[in-house]
Amino acid sequence: MVDDKLRTPGAVRDAERWTAHNYHPLPVVISSAEGAWLTDVDGRRYLDCLAGYSALNFGHRHPQLIAAAHAQLDRLTLTSRAFIHDQFADFCRELAELCGKDLVLPMNTGAEAVETGIKVARKWGYQVKGVAAGQANIVVAEGNFHGRTTTIVSFSTDEDARADFGPYTPGFTVVPYGDLDALTAAINENTVAVLLEPIQGEQGVVVPPEGYLPGVRQVCTERNVLFIADEIQSGLGRTGATFACDHEGVVPDMYLLGKALGGGIVPVSAVAANADVLGVLKPGQHGSTFGGNPLACAVAIEVVRLLATGEFQRRSAELGDRLRAGLEGLLGKGLVGVRVRGLWAGLDIDPALMTGREACERLAARGVLAKDTHGSTIRLAPPLVITEEEIDLAVAQLAEVLAG
Repeated sequence: MVDDKLRTPGAVRDAERWTAHNYHPLPVVISSAEGAWLTDVDGRRYLDCLAGYSALNFGHRHPQLIAAAHAQLDRLTLTSRAFIHDQFADFCRELAELCGKDLVLPMNTGAEAVETGIKVARKWGYQVKGVAAGQANIVVAEGNFHGRTTTIVSFSTDEDARADFGPYTPGFTVVPYGDLDALTAAINENTVAVLLEPIQGEQGVVVPPEGYLPGVRQVCTERNVLFIADEIQSGLGRTGATFACDHEGVVPDMYLLGKALGGGIVPVSAVAANADVLGVLKPGQHGSTFGGNPLACAVAIEVVRLLATGEFQRRSAELGDRLRAGLEGLLGKGLVGVRVRGLWAGLDIDPALMTGREACERLAARGVLAKDTHGSTIRLAPPLVITEEEIDLAVAQLAEVLAG
């Protein structure tokens, strides 16, 4: 793919030599980026159609976010939650208002937000619902991706994520995604929560049937069960709305947020819920050294303010229509399935043509970076700052790859 005189091959070899092989990255070595574009160590430019799994919804080095980070770096970076810093209350208040919730609990990574949601739901179940000690159960969906901690992979149905990491944490019931009857049947007197991605990203941007999320909301209300929406990838403008749940007018009891909340600068995650849910936690029962640190809060405040204007949600919806039209034009021309919600797409390539990995390698050679998942499926999730012309470029390059 590259000339041996260039820097990329050596950098790739060094990375493979000195790191555990828990990822299989494309042989591209990035050295700088701005907006929707990346530049490698040899000066070649690539259109970023992954956006750090939606961590870069606002593009690389968004000026407003970079300015907030620089300003905070010059003043204060970390205090721990043993003290209160001057960015903390503003971040929690503005994010709570964006979510329409009473309280926010800041953490760092998406997996930490999920773990926090699990702990809060169990404690709520024991203290509020009255579930017998040690009996709390959470209903989850097949094909889920909520992170990679020991507890989270315990209810994964992806054998690559799960195999050989047991013994597994009990307390979860897995049902088919999108099957409301199965979900309803799985709820019993010990069920404290239903934990779902409103759109399954890692599975290939799988959108549930219309009416599914409202049905989940209704049954959770009727059975006194918390509805926890993992909006870590799908939230914060990605789908053309602030949250993917918004498309069907659904408000969960708890939002799990991350990725884009850090503006592509620092890891920031959070749990947002009302006081009758998050209020079950008392001092010493849960925490994080870096969660809610000054630098994270300063950046995340600006992220929330960008979202509060609605501009990025509108861009995602409008440009998503253009992306959908372009991709659907490739059905029967190498694509056998297309799922699009906002600027988020799952594409199923005819497996007789190539694997998803091969497609991503060929796209990279043409200056477009994307990510494969599950055989011949690839995902597109460009930054929300992408232009119409850049969307057309990505679709055109994909068409060339599919045409051979």
